[in-house]
Amino acid sequence: MALSGDLWTELPAERRIFCSVLLFSWAVYLWEAFLAHRQRRVYRTTTHVPQELGQIMDSETFEKSRLYQLDKSTFSFWSGLYSEVEGTMILLCGGIPFLWKLSGQISGRAGFGPEYEIVQSLVFLLLATLFSAVTGLPWSLYNTFVIEEKHGFNQQTLGFFFKDAIKKFVVTQCILLPVTSLLLYIIKIGGDYFFIYAWLFTLVVSLVLVTIYADYIAPLFDKFIPLPEGELKQQIETMAKSIDFPLTKVYVVEGSKRSSHSNAYFYGFFKNKRIVLFDTLLEDYSALNKEPAEGEDGENEETKSKTKNKKQGCKNEEVLAVLGHELGHWKLGHTIKNIIISQMNSFLCFFLFAVLIGQKELFAAFGFYDTQPTLIGLMIIFQFIFSPYNEVLSFCLTVLSRRFEFQADAFAKELGKAKDLYSALIKLNKDNLGFPVSDWIFSMWHYSHPPLLERLQALKDAKQE
Repeated sequence: MALSGDLWTELPAERRIFCSVLLFSWAVYLWEAFLAHRQRRVYRTTTHVPQELGQIMDSETFEKSRLYQLDKSTFSFWSGLYSEVEGTMILLCGGIPFLWKLSGQISGRAGFGPEYEIVQSLVFLLLATLFSAVTGLPWSLYNTFVIEEKHGFNQQTLGFFFKDAIKKFVVTQCILLPVTSLLLYIIKIGGDYFFIYAWLFTLVVSLVLVTIYADYIAPLFDKFIPLPEGELKQQIETMAKSIDFPLTKVYVVEGSKRSSHSNAYFYGFFKNKRIVLFDTLLEDYSALNKEPAEGEDGENEETKSKTKNKKQGCKNEEVLAVLGHELGHWKLGHTIKNIIISQMNSFLCFFLFAVLIGQKELFAAFGFYDTQPTLIGLMIIFQFIFSPYNEVLSFCLTVLSRRFEFQADAFAKELGKAKDLYSALIKLNKDNLGFPVSDWIFSMWHYSHPPLLERLQALKDAKQE
């Protein structure tokens, strides 16, 4: 033991850093694999509906959800293993310095020499994201057209999938490249306090993106329409007014053209709040509940809506209960608290980056002996050096999120929505084939929402009151 300790201390600092990063990465992967194995064992062995679930889940739905989650977990194991091996090979084979050198050659041919580090950084970023998109494509295809298709969730055609993937890549680059170039420029000219300016810049960018996402970015991928005038819209506006939520618009997004999973969210700042409901959440609006008209061949060439025997989505009262929960996050300050935590973390990370960026050993550990590019420094420090801190923070935020979810459920109860939220949670669990039984360690580590039974028990107590 002492001998191995001596050998470790005799290694150059850069080799110790590299080995530590690699070992920690595999330690995290093995921990995640262990947790996933425990959960898969639950999927395999829990083949009958537990007694406490008998009143809320039939055996057919229980079996469907069990098989769906088992397939997803198995897929996650293999895709996770591939990702870990790929990342390890990139590090061991010097993939990062190789790509940086290639980026320099490409930018050089375009007339930008080594002094144009930001240009080279953008080429590097473009190539890195392109590589990630290409290597991840087979896994995404399998997940969509094998697993999701097999279990009745996929609504996409192959053509729609590729069109969507290309659009996502282009939109991502249109945002990522300008933002990165400005961030690198700020770091370059910011002097000793560049970390403050960099943090303020990322704060402004994040707030702008949150503000414009649903109005300008999301509609590039999905169709957003105002919720038609009627009873549901009137009830939503009344509920929002009762809690002083400054609602300006309610949208329905056509999520059914890509998946039958459902969702709802709100966005906006100050007096300009908007609510977005997926059509799959609304029993009266979901395209999946509608029979195609005579002579119509589905929706169009891009999508293939599949009519189901059972209606999907929630009734108006249940939709209001779900929104009561979501608005509870706003009323109880959860949104603001999450933003504050996120920005405190961001400031801390930029401050530590400023402290560490001058350490040449960090660059040498990943094959950069002669140059210390700022973008590479950001990647090394934020992605690798901070990884232990990020794991701890992620777990703490998961615990906090579960606490917030219970509080939002309690807020919906105070609005008199306990009974409707109870039935809505059961419906949403069935529609999304959520498996209601989980391993306690897996649940503790991964679930940002409390297990279904725990939420239902809390609501059941309120109903009985």
